[in-house]
Amino acid sequence: MSDAADAALAAQYESYPYPQRDPRDEAKRLIVGSPSHLREVDHWIFGARRPATQPLKALVAGGGSGDATLMLAQQMATAGRAGSVTWLDRSAAARKVAGARVAARSLDNVIFEEGSLLDLPASGLGPFDYIDCCGVLHHLPDPLAGLRALVSVLAPGGGVGLMVYAPHGRTGVYMVQDALRLLAPASQPPRERVEVAKRLWRQLPDTNWLRRNPWITDHVKGGDAGIYDLLLNPRDIAFTVPKLAGMVAAAGLEIRCLVEPFRYDPDSFLTDPRLRERTAGLDPVQRAALAEATSGNMGIHIAYCVRAGQAAPLPAWDDPESVPVLRELDGVKLAATIPADGVLRIAFDGLTVPVALPRLAQAILARVDGQRSIGAIGDELAEKGVSREAFAKDFAAVARAMERVNRLLLAAR
Repeated sequence: MSDAADAALAAQYESYPYPQRDPRDEAKRLIVGSPSHLREVDHWIFGARRPATQPLKALVAGGGSGDATLMLAQQMATAGRAGSVTWLDRSAAARKVAGARVAARSLDNVIFEEGSLLDLPASGLGPFDYIDCCGVLHHLPDPLAGLRALVSVLAPGGGVGLMVYAPHGRTGVYMVQDALRLLAPASQPPRERVEVAKRLWRQLPDTNWLRRNPWITDHVKGGDAGIYDLLLNPRDIAFTVPKLAGMVAAAGLEIRCLVEPFRYDPDSFLTDPRLRERTAGLDPVQRAALAEATSGNMGIHIAYCVRAGQAAPLPAWDDPESVPVLRELDGVKLAATIPADGVLRIAFDGLTVPVALPRLAQAILARVDGQRSIGAIGDELAEKGVSREAFAKDFAAVARAMERVNRLLLAAR
């Protein structure tokens, strides 16, 4: 399944492995995000029921320069989790960068495979418990065929983390792409095209929609690889929520979670009671589509998906043996930031949403350390005079509020 655009895409990533990374930076930081954060995978894919002692076999399809591979492999290694992460990509240049980054971290749980994800059905690879496909499907000649290829190597009970472009938050991108097809046609050398793109960006008037779009920054912060990928890419397909949901369903999957959930809930920012009467009658995809169309700031969609009808039970927030864990937050520090009115203001790409927390939120969150169970936190507060009923009520409210922003999750058993 190849055409001229696909050949140009392959050449692009040989010239500009994406994203642009320097292996020496591994000594300074680990790049984390969604999808494929280990805590998210445990929570959203497996409902926090898959034992941490069970080896996890993961695939990063379209591994590029290695961000998802490094994140997941390092988190598994740090947590002492058995298993492996297979990097798959057809770019030898990207493999070189990713390999150097893996070596810099001395990781021994990464497997490298060069090839196309479209060849997975006959590859002999897999099955995989978890598959990451971030920023790939929207460049394929047939995105659905690509997703079906991934599903062909998905283990029973496993799941997929996807990222695809979204149209509304990318306002201005396609206009500049049109301009560069005229000024820097694909027949010219890649470096010459990048130079033209830089010149055009500097000359774009303030009326240009990309210049007025603060949510898209790859051409500003992503180096030459970011400029090429955003503005000179030979194929770039954007998905609305309904379009993404349709493709997911056609591949035999269902969406378990859109990240972050509160962004896809129109009631997060539509407070008019008359409007809420109407949003209440919408199904989940329609509600997410409404949030997408009205917020206007979604440049990508991130979805965790499982096989249709085979989703693990939802995380057991009512089980005293469950262990809550914060995603990239410290419980004591978070508790200290809760305002006197008990309302956190959560901001994401310019959209600020109030998150109301109950009276015991500070005491609860300060004790969330990834070790204490829900029952243990309740016991500690009971010793301080908090009734079991008050704790259960307030813990449930904290869990609802913080799970919606993808910050409070449940750990693997």
